[in-house]
Amino acid sequence: MTIPLLEQLPVEIAKALLEINAVMLRPADPFTWTSGLKSPIYCDNRLTMSYPEIRDRIAEGFAAVIRERYPDCEAVAGIATGGIPHAAWVAQKLNLPMLYVRDKAKGHGKTNQIEGHFTPGQKVVLIEDLISTGGSSLKAAVAVRDAGCEVQGVIAIFTYQFQLAIDAFAAQHITLDTLSNYTALIEVAVQNGAVQQSEVELLLEWRENPQAFGQ
Repeated sequence: MTIPLLEQLPVEIAKALLEINAVMLRPADPFTWTSGLKSPIYCDNRLTMSYPEIRDRIAEGFAAVIRERYPDCEAVAGIATGGIPHAAWVAQKLNLPMLYVRDKAKGHGKTNQIEGHFTPGQKVVLIEDLISTGGSSLKAAVAVRDAGCEVQGVIAIFTYQFQLAIDAFAAQHITLDTLSNYTALIEVAVQNGAVQQSEVELLLEWRENPQAFGQ
C-alpha cells in the first residue's frame, strides 16, 4: 500500500474510522460517557484491530509521521492498552525496538511500569489510540521521560481537539501528533451523510464546551 501524504491522513483515517463504526456521531441522541458527560460522539478505536486493511493503513500512517518528523527515533512505545498493538505493528514496519507503558507500576515481580528493554537517553515515540483530555497519555510520556529516555513525541490515531489537552501537552513540553481529528471527522461525516450540515454547529459547540452539552 502506498503511504498517504501526511496532509491526506486526517481525512483518510476519518473515513476508515467511520466505515467500521470505530467512531459514531449522534448529535440528536447523545451518548453518556462513564464520567456522566453527554457526548455526540463515541470513539472505540480498538475496533481497528479487527480490520487488517485499516489497521495496516493506521500503522503506515504512524510510520510516515515518524519517518517525517522523528527520523532519529530509536524505539516505539505503546500506551496501555489501546496503543500497544499499534506500537507493535509500527515497530515492526520501522524495524525498531518496541516497549509498552502501563498505567502504573506492577505491584509484584520487578514492579515495572515500562515493559521491554530501553536505555537512558534513548529517543522514544509513544503511540496512543485516542486523545481526550490527554491525561493518561501524558502520564505515560512523563514515566518514560522520568526513566531517562528522551520523549520525542506522542502520536495518536484520533483526538477530540479539546483545548484542555492542547494546553496539557504544551505545559509538559511534549509534542502531540494525530493521524486524524474531530474537525476532519465532521467534514467526512457531512460528505457521506452521517450527519447533516445543520448539526455541525451543535457538534462544534460540544468540542468548545463539552460540560454544557445536552443541558
